[in-house]
Amino acid sequence: MLNQKIDAYFAEHRDEIVEDVKTLCRIRSVREEAKEGMPYGEGPYEALVAAMKMAGDMGFATRNYDGYVCTADYNDKETELAVLAHLDVVHEGTDWTVTEPFNPIEKEGRLYGRGTSDNKGPAVMALHAMKALREIGVELSRNCRVILGTDEECGSSDLRHYFSVEKAPPASFTPDAYYPVVNVEKGGLSSDFTAEFAEDKALPRVVSLKGGHTENIVAQYAEVVIEGMPLAEVEQYCKKSQEKTRAAFTAREKDGRVIVSVKGLSAHASTPMEGINAVLAAVDMVCGMPMAKSEGFACLCGVNQVFPFGDGYGVAAGVAQSDEISGKLTINIGIFDYSLTRLYGNIDSRCPVCANEENMSLVLDGKLRQHGIQLAKTKMRAPHYTPEDTKLVKTLLSVYEEVSGEKGECMSMGGGTYVHNIEGGVAFGCCVRGVEYNEHGPNESAVIDHLLMGGRMFARAIAEICK
Repeated sequence: MLNQKIDAYFAEHRDEIVEDVKTLCRIRSVREEAKEGMPYGEGPYEALVAAMKMAGDMGFATRNYDGYVCTADYNDKETELAVLAHLDVVHEGTDWTVTEPFNPIEKEGRLYGRGTSDNKGPAVMALHAMKALREIGVELSRNCRVILGTDEECGSSDLRHYFSVEKAPPASFTPDAYYPVVNVEKGGLSSDFTAEFAEDKALPRVVSLKGGHTENIVAQYAEVVIEGMPLAEVEQYCKKSQEKTRAAFTAREKDGRVIVSVKGLSAHASTPMEGINAVLAAVDMVCGMPMAKSEGFACLCGVNQVFPFGDGYGVAAGVAQSDEISGKLTINIGIFDYSLTRLYGNIDSRCPVCANEENMSLVLDGKLRQHGIQLAKTKMRAPHYTPEDTKLVKTLLSVYEEVSGEKGECMSMGGGTYVHNIEGGVAFGCCVRGVEYNEHGPNESAVIDHLLMGGRMFARAIAEICK
């Protein structure tokens, strides 16, 4: 009977729920410079305030943790379960065609707009899951707390602030991944590599090569400035590179130099092979061109040898590895900037449980040093693993099977979520494997029926865990 009432709530309130998602998605909650009381800038704070009002209007007690995090509580009992979602979003980027990034619209069963899938849509489902139980009249002996943060995309410093004053409850899940249950999150290494050298004026030369704006996203755009080579010759190399990499290359003359624009395909850093890295495509092209020898160009070609285009698993870098629990290591260059005197790049590697300092970061450091490039000393992030036989995992798998009709199973992923450092935490939804959401790219969208299914599952899980 309870499950039927839950399903009825989400069917009857469908339009209201969709409008709530739109309300949050109209806010450009991209991290910016901090202001007083707004640790991540105005946008994330505006989203936090809007979510608090939404939860308060539903009848839940809310709290603002200094502009970092807000919470909504089902009741005043001891918290048994936390559902963690985030209100911040990645930069909107370009090439949106269905709608503007922060003008969410419904079209053909999907909701389009930045944050609809990652992660404002799921956040709203968590609130409505509690509202459904409240309206049905379910009395819980323990509290469920929805925790809404504003810095998941840039390192989760918001949760560090929250957990400096609060403790984690016995059970936690985040609707920021895939169904059925993600109980393994790879470890990782996020670090910078640099090189400095004297300018060499011999021609032809690469004056600059830069691209990417976010370390955990495959670089979609890059620009190269070449001096001392005719446009027609550069265009021939562009044509060959486009055929090889599937990135789009265009060249033009400006002030006696040739400007090459490269457009790839963005993807999450945990799945670099799903994207086309414009930076690495550009590096691959120029390193095959007859440039004058110089210390800087040698370093640039060193990058091409250690991180060749299309090698998202670290084979050339000597760090390729995998294990049965967490899968393959992946590696991405998200930000890159080469000039006549300096080279800078950022590495985002998602590492399996078997990876460690000796077989990963030290090996990578040695490879780069062979080409005069320094890797910053950065401690690797440990992997996260929650056993399959915990009460939380069993409950979520059971709920998934009941609602979806599909077999429930645990899986691993390279992306890190809010529960990465929470003992016993897992990710649960809201994405369905095999469905495209473009979460960090243009035309991000959520399948409305999948969101509503998530809300129905969250309500069941809350009722069971906190009964």
